[in-house]
Amino acid sequence: MADQAPFDTDISTLTRFVMEEGRKARGTGELTQLLNSLCTAVKAISSAVRKAGIAQLYGIAGSTNVTGDQVKKLDVLSNDLVTNMLKSSFSTCVLVSEEDKHAIIVEPEKRGKYVVCFDPLDGSSNIDCLVSIGTIFGIYRKQSTDEPSEKDALQPGRNLVAAGYALYGSATMLVLATETGVNCFMLDPALGEFVLVDKNVKIKKKGKIFSLNEGYAKYFDAATTEYVQKKKFPEDGSAPYGARYVGSMVADVHRTLVYGGIFLYPANQKSPKGKLRLLYECNPVAYIIEQAGGTATTGTQPVLDVKPESIHQRVPLILGSPDDVQEYLTCVQKHQAGR
Repeated sequence: MADQAPFDTDISTLTRFVMEEGRKARGTGELTQLLNSLCTAVKAISSAVRKAGIAQLYGIAGSTNVTGDQVKKLDVLSNDLVTNMLKSSFSTCVLVSEEDKHAIIVEPEKRGKYVVCFDPLDGSSNIDCLVSIGTIFGIYRKQSTDEPSEKDALQPGRNLVAAGYALYGSATMLVLATETGVNCFMLDPALGEFVLVDKNVKIKKKGKIFSLNEGYAKYFDAATTEYVQKKKFPEDGSAPYGARYVGSMVADVHRTLVYGGIFLYPANQKSPKGKLRLLYECNPVAYIIEQAGGTATTGTQPVLDVKPESIHQRVPLILGSPDDVQEYLTCVQKHQAGR
């Protein structure tokens, strides 16, 4: 009889990892509760994404299925899942979602000390063509002792306690960043748990890929145009950079984290203040990239230093390997000096 393959009995799950980190930090356990609740929401969204076509979760929100039940569009369903799980974690007081015009103030009997800003389903315009999509979140501590309000969410990214994203691709991965580093967890369908697969992830100092929507090239400023030209036609005779652009930010950022290189969504003539939202898109991914040793900038300042003025504020975003981002900033500074 052939020997059976050994089974790993010491599995580091996300739940275990978060509990261990909380114990080391001598915390109250509230952040552990929050992350575990968020993890459950991500599992539910992952399940919904996998069977979206069969369950009629595509198309217009509020349609009715053959049995007469209301069918919610996938991004609306995802928003409800994340919101309800965070409220019931008893660890949050203010929630800011891409799907809601105003901040959600948690009921007094369920309140905790954390503020969570999230995009429940990033890249939702790609749902119907089965492109990878994701969930993004950033977690802050409430700073004031006043009654919770929308103002509690208007904190710079430097105040983040933790941030992360879930990527629903060929597998479901959750990338979590805290002050101790960046760790990647893969959802094991057999266990129903996120298992640690990459610990203390670091981005390459320089990559070989640039990522931006070149369809907007006519709107680019001179610095972006020059930088892209340098990547495609290197002056030193080296090999040109590869171009990769998915159009789901989580997928593009994750590839940049894993392979190195640069992701750009700069300001342009069409979107002079940028297109991506600061609180629940740019700040969380900027925090992750910086914790992994990379750089994230608006082109004029580090993303994490921007003081938010409104919950749906937009900013430019350029992030990735430090050498690549610095080369972009050199182009920006050159053109600013030449004005």
